[in-house]
Amino acid sequence: MELYILRHGEAGQRTSQSSDRVRPLTSAGKAEILEIGKALKIIGLKFDLVVTSPLKRAFDTAMIVSEIFKIGDKVQTWNELAPEGKRTELYSKISQLKEESAVLIVGHQPLLGEIVNDIIHKGKSSPCNLLLKKGGLVRIRLIRKSNIPKGELRWVLSPRILRNIHKKNPK
Repeated sequence: MELYILRHGEAGQRTSQSSDRVRPLTSAGKAEILEIGKALKIIGLKFDLVVTSPLKRAFDTAMIVSEIFKIGDKVQTWNELAPEGKRTELYSKISQLKEESAVLIVGHQPLLGEIVNDIIHKGKSSPCNLLLKKGGLVRIRLIRKSNIPKGELRWVLSPRILRNIHKKNPK
């Protein structure tokens, strides 16, 4: 299984009047995710499934990317991807997915970094402590699906690299 992990785009400021769960992407965040999504298409990625946190900024990020790939019907919201989500339950859901699938996960820091650490570093002497920037993407090849999946890190792309891919190949 190819697992792609994308952090949501730039969101509006937290306020005491509104819940963190409903913070939307800013207009700059939407524009950046649009460029990033187009870059993902340019480099030839394909997704069989998009799973997202239920928080608005992640859900909106997932929807922008799924619209670019014309797979809006393949988006699922998983509560396990919310900041308070349980990784063990997330891994259980991942283990039920088809072995040959390509899955895009959209969520939040620090949970995404912890997921990457678990999958590529669990049991090793030092953690990787990945800090994924907003709009950053990780690709992992899952080798074994289990209570804690094991995988190989294929690459990490910063939002800047992805935006540059789009700028050099606008379509």
